[in-house]
Amino acid sequence: MTDTAASDDTPCLYDVEGHVATLTLNRPHRRNAISVRMLTLITEHLTTAERDRGVRCVVLTGAGKGFCSGLDLQDAAAGTGIGGSGSDMGGGGLGNTRDLPTVVLHEMDTPVIAAINGAAAGYGLDLALGCDLRLLASSAKLLPGFAKRGVVPESGGTWYLPRLVGWAKACEIGFLGRDLDAEESARLGLVNLVVPDADLPATAREWADEIAANAPLAVQSMKRLYRHGLTEDFSSHTHHVLLQVVQLFGTKDFAEGIGSFLEKRPPTFQGR
Repeated sequence: MTDTAASDDTPCLYDVEGHVATLTLNRPHRRNAISVRMLTLITEHLTTAERDRGVRCVVLTGAGKGFCSGLDLQDAAAGTGIGGSGSDMGGGGLGNTRDLPTVVLHEMDTPVIAAINGAAAGYGLDLALGCDLRLLASSAKLLPGFAKRGVVPESGGTWYLPRLVGWAKACEIGFLGRDLDAEESARLGLVNLVVPDADLPATAREWADEIAANAPLAVQSMKRLYRHGLTEDFSSHTHHVLLQVVQLFGTKDFAEGIGSFLEKRPPTFQGR
């Protein structure tokens, strides 16, 4: 969320403070366009956060003035980027899809907040849609201009958009390919909250800390159930919910939640 010095040696920054991990896309000189190296690092950092029991929420943001301008087309044109002949992801492919950040985002149980500090275009928009919550700086825009480039949302957008805004609105967004400012993004339900640019880092941290203060096992179970519920019938889903509830009843966090309520004090959860 700050203007980090441009360096392709460190295209992603990862930091953990308390129970919150912050993953910053760090190619501000390219508006954080995605390189081959970045794809690998984003996946690695998200996987690290998911496996770290101390991390209860992740904030994903960009350095400088942009969130993410999509795949690096300059590198691709030079034959060194994604889809370029000199890349191990050449031939127009994107490698093993299970290793892609958007797939990892979808399968994570740890909540992820997108703090969209600037334009989110192409792959960057798909990254943002793959997060659980989206906070948008008032000057930022979402740029779903895939049809204007002769492509489709290649990393989750075609799955997320109809579920987020409904079929007709998804078609409107995708087929027209118009830029969406903060007001329109909020009206469509693509973001949870629009905040002044200067307030975005603090607001994202406030939301992350509030999530992290809740029982992590319950939050993770809730996210997992939301995900599975998208493809389950009601009866099957309620059965899986019951299994999760029974497991949570046996945790120390459940005992702490009940105890703190009865004792009228803030709970202190341990994730056990």
